Amino acid sequence: MQVILLKKQVEYIVSTVSATIPGSASNTAAESYRLSVTGMSCAGCVGAVEDALNAVPGIDQASVNFAEHTATYSGDAAVEDVVSAIKAAGYGAAVMRGVADEEEKEAAELSFYRGLLKKSVVAGVFGFPLFVAGLFDALPPVTTDGGQMFWLITGVITLAVFAYSGGHFYSGAVNSFRHHSANMDTLIALGTGSAWLFSMAVVLFPDIVPSLAQHAYFEAALIIISLVNLGNALEMRARGKTSEAIKRLIGMQPRTARVVRDGKERDVPIADVGLEETVRVRPGEKIPVDGEIIDGSSTIDESMLTGEPMPVSRKAGDTVIGGTLNKTGSFLFKASHIGNETVLARIIELVRDAQNTKPAIGRLVDKISAVFVPAVLIVAITTFLIWFNIGPEPRFAYALVSMMTILIIACPCALGLATPISIMAGIGKAAENGILIRNGEALQLAGKLTVVVLDKTGTITEGRPEVSTVHVLAAKDEQELLSLAAGMEKQSEHPLAEAVIDAAKKQDLSFADVEQFQAVSGKGVMATVEGVTVLLGNERFMRDESIDLSGLDELLSVPENIMATPVILARDGVLAGVLMIQDQVKKDSAATIKALHRLNIRTIMLSGDRQQSAEAIAAMVAIDEVIAEVLPEEKEQVIRKLQAEGENVAMVGDGLNDAPSLARANVGFAIGSGTDVAIESADITLMGGSIRGVPVAIELSRATVKNIWQNLFGAFVYNSVGIPIAAGILYPISGLLLNPMLAGAAMAMSSVTVVTNANRLRFWKPGK
Repeated sequence: MQVILLKKQVEYIVSTVSATIPGSASNTAAESYRLSVTGMSCAGCVGAVEDALNAVPGIDQASVNFAEHTATYSGDAAVEDVVSAIKAAGYGAAVMRGVADEEEKEAAELSFYRGLLKKSVVAGVFGFPLFVAGLFDALPPVTTDGGQMFWLITGVITLAVFAYSGGHFYSGAVNSFRHHSANMDTLIALGTGSAWLFSMAVVLFPDIVPSLAQHAYFEAALIIISLVNLGNALEMRARGKTSEAIKRLIGMQPRTARVVRDGKERDVPIADVGLEETVRVRPGEKIPVDGEIIDGSSTIDESMLTGEPMPVSRKAGDTVIGGTLNKTGSFLFKASHIGNETVLARIIELVRDAQNTKPAIGRLVDKISAVFVPAVLIVAITTFLIWFNIGPEPRFAYALVSMMTILIIACPCALGLATPISIMAGIGKAAENGILIRNGEALQLAGKLTVVVLDKTGTITEGRPEVSTVHVLAAKDEQELLSLAAGMEKQSEHPLAEAVIDAAKKQDLSFADVEQFQAVSGKGVMATVEGVTVLLGNERFMRDESIDLSGLDELLSVPENIMATPVILARDGVLAGVLMIQDQVKKDSAATIKALHRLNIRTIMLSGDRQQSAEAIAAMVAIDEVIAEVLPEEKEQVIRKLQAEGENVAMVGDGLNDAPSLARANVGFAIGSGTDVAIESADITLMGGSIRGVPVAIELSRATVKNIWQNLFGAFVYNSVGIPIAAGILYPISGLLLNPMLAGAAMAMSSVTVVTNANRLRFWKPGK
């Protein structure tokens, strides 16, 4: 049974994300690509890149991840056209196709990080000595010949430092201007550029300004460039820590595989492993790709896939997953999925896609960021005019300093990072716990849940029921009854079908040949056997088909049958027998329900099973409410009714008949070992067979949303307080005017603070 469930799990991931992998067979019409984007410095850049992408003919959908500096698009547009469009907008771009590209991107980011540090040091080496000398009044005045020459040389050196340490700000500002937009580069370039131009004007023509305004601001501009580069470098380093979940997943795949070719074993790069190729795995090695064991057995640590710490036994015929760790035995397996088709590769894509999505709160921030920079420019110009017209002498100097300070302090980096950086950390943390969240919206909504509705079979219970007793009524004997039932169930996907088939196999019985098989959703199955109509299912099915069930109630009231589920077989309109099937409650179901109650969440068990059996199971795990004997459409109606009462509802299930209710719920949780349809209908997938991930996901959602609001609060408060102070609102009261250098430091640190706060999620643990 475990093998079947794992195969279903593999098939799910293969089918779920095939549309997201370039070149996949199922996605020939509209492929999906991921690009590394360089040069983005703020939320305004995100909008510019998205606009450039959406303007390319053939692109159906595009999104940009500022935190990861990547862009994703789907459609039939040529990659070359997309890359050209991004470059034309003033940014660098390169398509990413695999692990090698990830490593290349990481190496490029490390090089860029070191470059930012060097640029920060160079600007600081020239700027800080000037700043310290100015504090001690050790700099010559610009009105003397020697002083004018000193400041002229300083201005030229400053310009050279600008070209090296700040060239990317100015080129970014020019590109934004060419595309009729504005971003952080615009603010930095205008602030430092105007400071340099004013300073050079004072040096060359000191008499054009009053004596009180005869001051050069080269040191301020240099230190601003130094601090902003340092802040960007620290932010980049912190961002890298946020995406460590993805890096760890990528790192789980070994670099080489030991393949058997021409009767000999040899080590080859993992990219050279072919489909159907035989691969050897020795104790302590990671399994390179997905496949099926053909010889040998072992215990395998699958915690990276399921979050379950205990190794599981695998033997010939069982499925193994690339990236999992072989613990004991040596075995041979045949490769079934390679490259981007492996489960691990698709999990990485699922996590990455989820990190790229924007919940409602993120879309709101995007809208604000889109108008933020133009608004800041208007405020800065207005502030300049106010100081220049009604400010104290030297008016021009005060006006320039105030405008420059506003431009520097108002950079919206922190605002643009506030949501995506927390979403990245939260979804990455969920993946570490065996929880795959398909989009940021689900992560945000999970924390608002008030009711969790759980299916019984395969969700609260193990989903591996066994036939406990067989009651023969109108059949020849137990063997005939089991043969008929197994023949009916061999085409069914219902969890109870496996129990019937296993019972028949244990007795080495042949299965009855059935014709005209038909599954009746929520009730059972019907078919023709040797020209006679045979029904197999629950009480409701039998009553609907007018089968006489006299004496069944007495049979079901026997103590050992109270928790059993009756599977009734009728032949030619006559009750032939009853199979009693029992399912054990999962070990952690009671603890999970207790954890949900601790989170003040009401729990409901929704089952197609009979009321008495469902209530017995519910009592064992302390479920608040039981709704039994319901059809699939009735399950969906229960969810709808709860929502109409104002509840935020989660549905947890694994069966085909759970799909409508999973789709209807505010958040659908699918058990990863369940059917493909159920998983594709859900928002969150629990990769193991346990439901313990439900309260974990809810707690993580609350922690992530809280983290986002902390980031947004800090970013908004920073700008709300910083801009008025930079404009000089405190000057008439206290004579305080914010120094542009302090503004640069504050701007840089605000982004670092947001990213650092988001990184706290990396240390989050359930129940804390």
